[in-house]
Amino acid sequence: MKSGYSYVKETFEKHEKGYKTPHWYRGIEYRKGRSIQRVEKPTNIHRARTLGYKAKQGYIIVRARIRKGGMHKTRPKRGRKPRAMGVSKYTTGKNLQWIAEERVQRKYPNMQVLNSYKVYSDGKHWYYETILVDPNHPVIKSDPKINWIVQPQHTKRVTRGLTSAGKRARGLNKKGWGSEKTRPSIRANKGRGK
Repeated sequence: MKSGYSYVKETFEKHEKGYKTPHWYRGIEYRKGRSIQRVEKPTNIHRARTLGYKAKQGYIIVRARIRKGGMHKTRPKRGRKPRAMGVSKYTTGKNLQWIAEERVQRKYPNMQVLNSYKVYSDGKHWYYETILVDPNHPVIKSDPKINWIVQPQHTKRVTRGLTSAGKRARGLNKKGWGSEKTRPSIRANKGRGK
C-alpha cells in the first residue's frame, strides 16, 4: 500500500511540460509575479512536508526567483592577459538556492528559514519555494517538534549556512576521506596544519 503523498509526489514529478499544460501556465504566472512573493500554500506539498512544513499558524511559504548562470563579470576594455581578465570561472562560492534563501530572509527579518525546494525553472531563472517559521508565534513555541528554532543559537540560521542548501554549498554532505578540512568550517580549519 502506497501513501497518498507518494501519489502526489509522482503526479508532480511526472507532469506534462508541453503547451498549455498546468506546468506551462504556472511559468507564466511566476514570470508575472515579483522576485520574492508570498504564496498561500506550497506548490509541491509532498516536498514541503518532507522538509518540515506544516499547515498551521506560524508557517509561511515564500517563492523566490533568482537568475541562472555565473556571475556575469564585465569584460575590461583595456588590454589584459587572458588570465588577468577576471571574467570567466568566477563563482560566488555559494549555490543559487542558498542565495535565494538569504534574499527571502532579508525580506522577512522576523522569520527563520527552515528549508527550501525548487518548483520551476525556465531559460533565465530558478524558482524556489522557501519555508519560513515565526519563532515568536505561540503555536510554534508550544510545538515540541519545531520549538528548537526558538533558541537563540538558531537566529538567522540561513546567513550562517545552516539550511540544507547552505550545508551542501559548504561541502558538509561529504564525510571521511577528502573532506578533512571542511569541518568545523573551511575558515576555522585554515592554518590548522596539514
